Amino acid sequence: MATVASTHSARTISPATSDRRFYTTLSIVMALTVLIGFAPTYYLRLFSGRPITISNYSPVPTVIHLHAMLFTTWVIFFVAQALLVANRRTDIHRKLGVFGGSLAGAMVIMGYAATINGAKRGTTVPGIDPLGFTAIPFFDVTFFGLFVALAILRRRDKEAHKRLMLLAYVSIIGAAVARLPGVLPLGPIAFYGFSFLFVVAAIIYDRVSRQHIHPVYKWGLPVLVLAVPLRLVLVGSSAWQNFARFLVDHT
Repeated sequence: MATVASTHSARTISPATSDRRFYTTLSIVMALTVLIGFAPTYYLRLFSGRPITISNYSPVPTVIHLHAMLFTTWVIFFVAQALLVANRRTDIHRKLGVFGGSLAGAMVIMGYAATINGAKRGTTVPGIDPLGFTAIPFFDVTFFGLFVALAILRRRDKEAHKRLMLLAYVSIIGAAVARLPGVLPLGPIAFYGFSFLFVVAAIIYDRVSRQHIHPVYKWGLPVLVLAVPLRLVLVGSSAWQNFARFLVDHT
């Protein structure tokens, strides 16, 4: 009887309920990733009195603080939206969507500004010159903006919407993943690869819970993956170097 009851209980868990649990958990794990990644060089130093740096480079200017504030707000917003859906407060979730769209727009603008400022200060990772490195955050922010825009356009299709929002988040979480212990020296291939594990987890969840993978993941993950070698090609190209130099000299 206990086995029958257990089986019946498992069958009564609807896909919507299962989704709420999965995406809420994933949002919290991603938030913890950001916290752990940026804690040593940013968050903890806000309260310690030590100079705040990015990967132990030069002290951080105001534009980077604004950038950090907006992106941290996004992390909190993403968790809050997932919790609202989990608690069936989709009415508030939809109202906050207007704020989320505005926040994303500000993040894109400030992301570009922070990228240019970083190039001026010589911020980079080992093995890449500062001008070439701008291709990495530049495309991160661009893909974030594109996925959020698509998510807003598909907001009435909740299945597509939440997956596009996840792809948007994954587009920018690479900076936090790169700062996890031992990851940065492995290079861009590694920290992008680790970032994409969030999407892989969502794909596995789709396959187990629905026996198929949602079309958004079928094209979204390949786009993100193929964009990695594109960035690495641009990093060393004279065309991108000239473009980055132009931005640095004229902004």
